[in-house]
Amino acid sequence: MAVTPWDVKGTIDYAKLIWEFGMQPFHELMERIPKPHKLMRRGVIFGHRDYWRIVEAINSNRSWAVMSGFMPSGNPHFGHKMTMDEIIWHQKMGAKTFVAIADIEAHVVRGMNWSKTLKLGFEYIKSLIALGLEKDSIIYFQSKNNDVKDLAIELSNEVNLSELKAIYGFTGETQLAKMFVTAIQASDILYPQLEKFNGPKPVVVPVGADQDPHLRLTRDLASRVNIYSLENIKGGLRIRSRRGTEYLDKLDCLGYEMKKFSEHVDIFGDKNEIEEKVRKIEIECGGFGFIPPSSIYHKFTTGLYGGKMSSSKPESFISLIENPKNASRKVMRAFTGGRATASEQRRYGGEPEKCVVFEMYTYHLIENDKELKEIYENCKSGKILCGQCKKLASELLEEFLKDHQEKREEAEDNLNEYEIIF
Repeated sequence: MAVTPWDVKGTIDYAKLIWEFGMQPFHELMERIPKPHKLMRRGVIFGHRDYWRIVEAINSNRSWAVMSGFMPSGNPHFGHKMTMDEIIWHQKMGAKTFVAIADIEAHVVRGMNWSKTLKLGFEYIKSLIALGLEKDSIIYFQSKNNDVKDLAIELSNEVNLSELKAIYGFTGETQLAKMFVTAIQASDILYPQLEKFNGPKPVVVPVGADQDPHLRLTRDLASRVNIYSLENIKGGLRIRSRRGTEYLDKLDCLGYEMKKFSEHVDIFGDKNEIEEKVRKIEIECGGFGFIPPSSIYHKFTTGLYGGKMSSSKPESFISLIENPKNASRKVMRAFTGGRATASEQRRYGGEPEKCVVFEMYTYHLIENDKELKEIYENCKSGKILCGQCKKLASELLEEFLKDHQEKREEAEDNLNEYEIIF
């Protein structure tokens, strides 16, 4: 198993991935999430980092944001749709929404020319709008967002080559531009917390597990560029200053019970209130006050014939702009979890856990959990054969694509109503 932002190999063990990457299991938060998305209910979203911040913000009606991005290296497909669905669900739950088109990454990592990344970027934007993205969203191309590039310069000053080698596996042959892209990615993630957007706030980044190295780096950088570091203690927070102890004196005005030490201050009271006030003081002092970003991780979308669905492998995916009839034919040829013969299938049942078609039902094509469970049980018991199952999936897929592509045409006509930096 190898998982990096640019390559995924082997059979993925998600429980092992949670342990190796230091994530938290997502199911532990489920009872606290109002109206959870189907990807949450079905265990497709399997891990998180600090998503409790988002749950608290949702339940207390505090300001928060969702941010994610798409590298325009090929046409948008159903793997991207999963992230799009998550962005839109969070927006409906109250998040301020930010979407990055990662054209710098596409240019550096995939060698795409700028005109191509611009054209492809708008394909992603149209699908997002067709799926329900609202007009108050902030959408931008990395190369045209000066705030993102300026912040990336600040962040790049806090990371060295040894650290990038450890996180990403870079070698002496890695281009400098590819290394700098990691600072651009971190800047994308922290962008919603800039003062122009009312400063620090919880931000969730819904991504596939292969993007976790970006989140780990960003969380570290968010702490390093801040003036104050915050640490949980019993009954409060321990505050340190990275710019000298004189900044600790500025906390006297908070009005909480406080114990001063030579290198830190312990403040006692409601941790959320203290954190919010300390970050406001940091902003007044010219700092960023970044809150470490939260993240959720969904399972990889399987390619039609196995492996990970990838824009760089056209045979592996169904595009959101693909001819519906052609997409239907692809499903009829897709890998399934069926037995070698129909008689064996009826006798032993199928294996939906291994089936690309059942995965499409789970991730995209069937909203009703009861209906999905019925298909699962019919497959396991041998009541339904792969041909029947594929036929249903192909019909649902064709219907979805026709509707989606009509909405994309409407979206194209309404692009000027959205805030897009390009």
